[in-house]
Amino acid sequence: MAEPGPALSGAEEVQPAPGDKEEAAPAPKKRRLAAGERYVPPPRKLSTGVSFGPEHFAETSYYFEGGLRKVRPYYFDFRTYCKGRWVGRSLLDVFSTEFRAQPLAYYRAAARAGRLRLNEEPVRDLDIVLKNNDFLRNTVHRHEPPVTAQPIQILVENDEVVVVDKPSSLPVHPCGRFRHNTVIFILGKEHDLKELHTIHRLDRMTSGVLMFAKTVEVSKRIDEQVRERQLEKEYVCRVLGEFPEHQVVCEEPILVVSYKVGVCRVDPKGKPCKTVFQRLSYNGKTSVVRCLPRTGRTHQIRVHLQYLGHPIVNDPIYNMEAWGPGRGKGGKIDKTDEELLKALVEEHRSKQSLDILGISEEDLNSNAENTDCGNSSDGTKSVQVDPTNENSCPAEDTKDPEKNDTAACLLSSDPSLETLETNKEPGSCKNQEGQTGDRSWEEKDPLCVECKTRRRDPSPRELVMFLHALRYKGAQFEYRSKMPQWALEDWEE
Repeated sequence: MAEPGPALSGAEEVQPAPGDKEEAAPAPKKRRLAAGERYVPPPRKLSTGVSFGPEHFAETSYYFEGGLRKVRPYYFDFRTYCKGRWVGRSLLDVFSTEFRAQPLAYYRAAARAGRLRLNEEPVRDLDIVLKNNDFLRNTVHRHEPPVTAQPIQILVENDEVVVVDKPSSLPVHPCGRFRHNTVIFILGKEHDLKELHTIHRLDRMTSGVLMFAKTVEVSKRIDEQVRERQLEKEYVCRVLGEFPEHQVVCEEPILVVSYKVGVCRVDPKGKPCKTVFQRLSYNGKTSVVRCLPRTGRTHQIRVHLQYLGHPIVNDPIYNMEAWGPGRGKGGKIDKTDEELLKALVEEHRSKQSLDILGISEEDLNSNAENTDCGNSSDGTKSVQVDPTNENSCPAEDTKDPEKNDTAACLLSSDPSLETLETNKEPGSCKNQEGQTGDRSWEEKDPLCVECKTRRRDPSPRELVMFLHALRYKGAQFEYRSKMPQWALEDWEE
């Protein structure tokens, strides 16, 4: 019942794996329950798979509008087992202390509508005390942020691998607020490519070469090359200013500041890393630079370029005023981490561009650390993706310093929360086929914050960052994409 926004969120949610079959574990002998004691069924045994199937792809459909790929809102079940820290606490207490993105009126209305279930039974009383192995389900009306309408180009497909040229703004796999607007889902829905094994990831805003294995054996073989650092990785980017003509090596350690917002910085306490840079061209304002990451830390290329004083031209994080006059050059940031995060969020909020960070106001309200799936390393890295968990990125313990009451105001002032009829079944938002931008088909869900909120769509230009994975070379393969238009020597903005 974890959700990246309007309800429960967090990195620990449990969802049925694509193709999984839920089956009860062998039932232990039941002990006699004390008077009034509630029975909790044993945990389910999941047969984990690796792919998403037709039933998942059929949840909703795409439409295209203004150069953007959009997902029609749909109903979705978030599921989780009771966390250890919840045992002995009431649902009401858990909602009020850990999931404050919504007012308690929302959860009461969701219970009356039959959308909250405990061990597959409707929750009638939020004062119910949680026990170990309790299984919670929350049905939500889900909205996904738009991504670029640029198609995924398949570079190579054979018996062993699928290699694609990933557009900017697309996450690799379901995570956070993204599910259907991901490479994995688009390949399955539009190219009939299923049961793919994720070998590595790219930042959501990074474009370029992305590899998938078709079999476990191939995945393990390439994983071994990753561990032995036998892979050569080459990226290209466009940065501000005149980058030095000579080769530049940066070995500054990098520390993750926030997984939720997706921010890192150079810090002596960070992880060691190394990037080699070589200028390719300079047009009087910006430089095209070849990047050779020797390690694969989160945002490594972007953070190192910021440190060198040449951030990527349109980097929505590391080329922002929030970093101060020098924009982080030389690691000089006259702010605490909390002040920096607040300034970055406020700068994007003022531009109505939080979606570009992959977060929403509701994410900022929640105590749970809902990580953006785009915050993976810039370099190749062996990745084990848990198909049962969309928020499979690592979580941190720090709580977000921001607290915004936008969602609470929207919902607490809505009389439908108090009058929604009992057991109203979700289903007012029907899936419609077609490629038009007409939204007249969409009925509003009475409990959905997103249905009540008008957001500015990003422009296709805002969804492109000038960082591209150009080439990956291993012991027995080499895959390369075309040089992006913005990296050509005669390109003009």
